Amino acid sequence: MARIAVIGAGMGAMAAAARLAVAGHRVTVYERTETYGGAVRRLERDGFSFDTGPGLLPLPAVHRDLFLKTGKEPLEACVELVQVDPSARHVFADGTEVSLPNASRAGAVAALDEALGSGAGGRWGDFLARAREAWDRTRRPLLEEPLWPNWPVLAEREPYPAVPHKRLLRTRRAGTLAEVGAWELRDPRLVTLLESQALAYGLDPRVAPAAAAVLPYMDHAFGTWYVRGGIRELARAVYERCLARRVEFVFGAEVTTVLEKDGRAAGVELTDGTVAQADFVVAGVAPEVLSRVVPGTAIRGAGEVPGQRGLPSRLTVLLALRGGRPEGTVHRTVVHAEDRELELGSVFGTPAGMAARPTVTVLRPDDPQLVPDPAHEAVTLTATVASMPGERSRADAKVLDQHAETMITVAERVIPDLRGRLLWREVRTPADITEVTGAEGGAVPAPALAAAGGRLLHPSNTTGLPGLFTVGGWSHPGGGLPHAGMSGALVAGLIVEGPDFRGSQ
Repeated sequence: MARIAVIGAGMGAMAAAARLAVAGHRVTVYERTETYGGAVRRLERDGFSFDTGPGLLPLPAVHRDLFLKTGKEPLEACVELVQVDPSARHVFADGTEVSLPNASRAGAVAALDEALGSGAGGRWGDFLARAREAWDRTRRPLLEEPLWPNWPVLAEREPYPAVPHKRLLRTRRAGTLAEVGAWELRDPRLVTLLESQALAYGLDPRVAPAAAAVLPYMDHAFGTWYVRGGIRELARAVYERCLARRVEFVFGAEVTTVLEKDGRAAGVELTDGTVAQADFVVAGVAPEVLSRVVPGTAIRGAGEVPGQRGLPSRLTVLLALRGGRPEGTVHRTVVHAEDRELELGSVFGTPAGMAARPTVTVLRPDDPQLVPDPAHEAVTLTATVASMPGERSRADAKVLDQHAETMITVAERVIPDLRGRLLWREVRTPADITEVTGAEGGAVPAPALAAAGGRLLHPSNTTGLPGLFTVGGWSHPGGGLPHAGMSGALVAGLIVEGPDFRGSQ
């Protein structure tokens, strides 16, 4: 039985802790804040309850596997999962609307043909078929296996089978997601649909590789789910599974140093001087935090994978409304920006700013647990914004507040009399994300992707310091709830089975 110290109580860290405890190890989690879940938090006020992090769950099979491997009770015995159908209602700048069914290619094709005109659905369906090829080629190396030591193979190879496109007397294939949209989808509304899904993951479609097509494919193929009571309930269930497996949690315990002995990780030291010896250390923290607590600079593995930097953040507006949720209201509505180039420039430009009318995702769950009574409604608005390093985030508080007002104005397109129903609002900014996760500027990690020279890969779960592993959104295989769960499985496998571990079969 090994002693294992885990830094951070985020979703990936807890997934690793539960799996390691089941394998017979003694696991202690040190969390600098007073609660678990990482970015998966909750705000409660006046009988209202809101997720302040992710609001929906993709790929629930990842967490089903976690609960299957760590105890007798399956995931569905611990939380109530509800499939979101339609997956999303999209409102385009020209007023066109389409509701896409959950996990139904034929249904999506039919809905797009009806809303956008004959042929639109077919082009989207053909795109999804090509995206599936990219998924099949990259699923194991990017999601189910430790990062290959020869990771440049993934960096250089574009897995998306783009359609040949004749341009200026030359035949080319799409290399970026924007080119996929322009050359293969053609309809500007289909392009908007594609590019907005990349933006939701914090990716600039103008430079994101065509391999980013796997992201809308995942949404299409595996569906979108809601956890009754909010995603925070999933964090609670994982935390309780850890406790049931006798994982120890120490809250309010900030790690200042990863101890080293004989050239390998040997434990952690806390701010109060407490030293905890360990045979392995698992760090589920942002890169900036990791670089502060690890002695020296040799913390990366797999041949110095570039890793993601400069990713954007999120602005979240929580709305408490008088008046109940109307019957038949769609759970998720995406109101698209009027000017995509302006929006992308505001998020990824130098210097970045605020879009006049950003793309806003409106979440309106049908969940009585979120409201004081049926005569009220809890609504969450989210938009992708530029990350904001410390001083700038504080200086731009007024700008962010104005941007929140703009988001409410955008949401008025789909919620009649929104301002007339508004009781109060709360805003969560990039500074709030930094406070919770430690990520510089409130940056939110994106999933790992092939191609693009490796800049959308994440550092390996192993590091240059033997005995030290990294887990969570900032390490392989990247950001998002399912990816965090996958990283926990990979780290547990590497510790239990050793460096020859090659993932689940």
